[in-house]
Amino acid sequence: MYLKEFEVRWSDVDANRHLANSAYINFMSHARMSYLMELGFDQRMMAKHQIGPVVFYEHMYYFKEVFPGKPIRVSLEVMGLSEDGKFFEFHHNFYDAKGRNVAHCEMMGAWMSLETRKLIGLPGELLQVFNATEKPKGFRILTKADTRKFAKTPKDL
Repeated sequence: MYLKEFEVRWSDVDANRHLANSAYINFMSHARMSYLMELGFDQRMMAKHQIGPVVFYEHMYYFKEVFPGKPIRVSLEVMGLSEDGKFFEFHHNFYDAKGRNVAHCEMMGAWMSLETRKLIGLPGELLQVFNATEKPKGFRILTKADTRKFAKTPKDL
């Protein structure tokens, strides 16, 4: 499990004086990019392959309030990956300073070609990096059907 620690700043707090929804999203995004950079997926590597990560959804579950003044830790586990590396599922847990689980998030995303603006599988060398990572209990191989499990479609005006 990957862990990243954050200071809860005044700007992370909402009108109820607890951690704002947007701060949870920002902390998860930062944790994901830190994790990817440690795997070698830095800006240079993504620019070389003209790829970038996109988020399909983030489902949050809040258990306890988080207040400023104490650090918070955000975990990341790779819970799913398609065979070609195009789709990925990450789970995040938020822990307070005492290690209590205060929130959980399930997110799914994919890799996009920055040239064609279409979803793309990972190049072989990058897929090998992901395939070599530790797989937690419950890890699964993703298919396109997994990305459609909530059956949400756009409805234009």
